[in-house]
Amino acid sequence: MPVIVPKDIPAHEELLAENVFVMNHFRAIHQDIRALEILVLNLMPTKKDTELQLMRLLSNTPLHINVTLLTTDSYQATHTSKNHLNTFYKTFNQVKNLKYDGMIITGAPVEKMLFEEVIYWKELEEIMAYSQKNVTSILHICWGAQAGLYYHYGIEKSPLDEKLFGIYDHTIHQPNNTLLKGFDDQFCAPHSRYTENRLEDLLRSEAIEVLASSEKAGFLLAISKDEKNIFCSGHLEYSKDTLHKEYMRDLDKGIPIDVPNNYYKNDDYKQPIDSKWRSHAFLLFMNWLNYSVYQKTPYDLYKGDE
Repeated sequence: MPVIVPKDIPAHEELLAENVFVMNHFRAIHQDIRALEILVLNLMPTKKDTELQLMRLLSNTPLHINVTLLTTDSYQATHTSKNHLNTFYKTFNQVKNLKYDGMIITGAPVEKMLFEEVIYWKELEEIMAYSQKNVTSILHICWGAQAGLYYHYGIEKSPLDEKLFGIYDHTIHQPNNTLLKGFDDQFCAPHSRYTENRLEDLLRSEAIEVLASSEKAGFLLAISKDEKNIFCSGHLEYSKDTLHKEYMRDLDKGIPIDVPNNYYKNDDYKQPIDSKWRSHAFLLFMNWLNYSVYQKTPYDLYKGDE
């Protein structure tokens, strides 16, 4: 089944070129199927890349997915044109009276800052509070996961000695959890960050269950005991070349950076990229949409609100 996207959004043509089943809104409303309403708070500076990455993964399911893109009102993105934001994005004031089946909160390049120092932190607090009453399941990614763990459960983040950057091996803690259906006992996932939530802090929490972790990268996947909030410290959504683009960007800026771990053949950035995580990325999103969203969300999101 398709992911429903605006026809003119740049991701539309790229998804079609990849043979991804996409559908425009006009065709969708003429089918007698209720689409899952997914709200994506996109905090990444490269918004078009993130749109493509997430829509690619959301499409791999027999469910109709209607995606609403959300941006902050308290901070205006500088890497994305105002026309793109005005055309394809909504602000919180435009959606705060609506309900959604699922929500994704992306990462953001602000992890070295204290949460309260982030320009849009107050707005994000409002959005995260809203999500608990108006969204069935929320998937938090990278800094979005750190923000959610801090806001909901008071779990702090800590600086790393150096950037965690590359592809790392992970081990499953809870093989029977539905989010991990089809996962291998050990699997790879990308990370790109300067801070972490310490694994021991999550293991001590009575509100959180760790699903997968890495000896080198720490926790990767965790879920709240009520199963409403899901946290991913890495970037399973990343495209094959995303870490390469980040590496070259930092080199161009003169930022000291090592070659991404376990990423290029022979650790040589001029050699081919060894993609090892894509199948598990699709599995995670498919499992989330099926078991955490579709199986739990009411058919009528507004029933009982009258």
